Amino acid sequence: MNKILVVDDDPSILTVLEMRLEAGGYDVLMAASVKEALSVARENAFDLALLDYKLGDGNGIELMEKLKEMMPLLQVIILTAYGTIQNAVTAMEKGAYTYLAKPFDDEQLMFQIKSCMEKSRLSREVENLRDMVASQLGFENIICKSQSMIEVLKLVKQTAGTDSTILISGESGTGKELIAKSVHHASLRKDEPFVAVNCAALPENLFESELFGYEKGAFTGADKRRPGFFAKAQKGTFFFDEVSEIPMTKQVKLLRVLQESEYYPLGSSQTVKLDTRIIAATNKDLVSEIAAGRFRQDLYYRIHVIPIHVPPLRQRLECIPHLADHFLRKYASDMRKPVKRICDAGLNKILKYAWPGNVRELKNVIEYAVAMCDSEVIGEELILQSPGELMGNDILKPLKVAKKDFEKEYIRKLLRLTEGNVSQSAKFAGKYRADFYALMKKYDLEIEDYRSS
Repeated sequence: MNKILVVDDDPSILTVLEMRLEAGGYDVLMAASVKEALSVARENAFDLALLDYKLGDGNGIELMEKLKEMMPLLQVIILTAYGTIQNAVTAMEKGAYTYLAKPFDDEQLMFQIKSCMEKSRLSREVENLRDMVASQLGFENIICKSQSMIEVLKLVKQTAGTDSTILISGESGTGKELIAKSVHHASLRKDEPFVAVNCAALPENLFESELFGYEKGAFTGADKRRPGFFAKAQKGTFFFDEVSEIPMTKQVKLLRVLQESEYYPLGSSQTVKLDTRIIAATNKDLVSEIAAGRFRQDLYYRIHVIPIHVPPLRQRLECIPHLADHFLRKYASDMRKPVKRICDAGLNKILKYAWPGNVRELKNVIEYAVAMCDSEVIGEELILQSPGELMGNDILKPLKVAKKDFEKEYIRKLLRLTEGNVSQSAKFAGKYRADFYALMKKYDLEIEDYRSS
């Protein structure tokens, strides 16, 4: 769309900005007051608003709040000749993208506008994707407050329109199946079946019969024809969860099916054409599995066409409060309990925990807390209350403590490496010898402990 609303009560500034922006390829709407700007906004949609801080009938921050009520994704730049640090802070706190004081540099203004437009475009893409999948998916897949999850959703959107094979990697509980479902529901195959198979739960002796199906009499006990999982996924999407758990003896058979796009049901001499989109997922490093002789390299290359990595929950802290709030509201509704929120101490506990079980673990923790809570506020004692859950090494430390721990371990490793040679250690660290000695003293490290006997 690339449409910009400019609001300033100085006609000469309006004219100059209109000329600059139109020369930059943007469509420009203009207003000289809060009242006129709101009137324009009721009849037009735009990506960005340039608002003068001081207007005759109000100010730019108040106007920004009203415009954002009408267009929540709107990006705003505040312009003012009355620049103070407090105004800048207030503007940013209220939701402005940035703040420029007059007279502003042309290049700086155009750079900020370009950045705003990119953020606006990305926000619209995410919202469009949310709208597409919201009715079919769990809320975990819609929450993307972190940049890493926004990138995941961008990949989902880019790959949904293709039939290329996807490999989703990530720790257990991160929501890999939800990502696979979002690809399916955003694709042209969305009205066809989505079939998921947990490879770890598929016995080796049943692998072929379960996947390919079988004819009557194919083996002892096969008293009637039975279609396999592949047949059930025709025209749709087939999801191999924990693909690394497929036995080596069966991997070559699966490779052949994926290469030829056809298979033989057990006991049949007729091939069945496979028309399904393949998505695989793993919580293991398949390259390491190949090196250990547990996964075929040729099968890896066949499924590793489009990789999508789902980050662990501890790397997307911005999502945690929103996920916790969603699960709280869900279980409070399901259990018909008046629980409304988690106390501040409990929320702090949630944010400091490393979540080795990721979203699945968070979901279980909140379900327990809601079930046990007998008031409107979940107390700290109900959050991660099991002694085994608070693992010392997994607690996120304060930044100051983490930096000191890292620095101490770094110095110790250098001393071990150089067998107590301070000059060499200081050189590796890029420090003066005296400074390195000071660090050793800071952490009570004795040089004799590292010198070889």
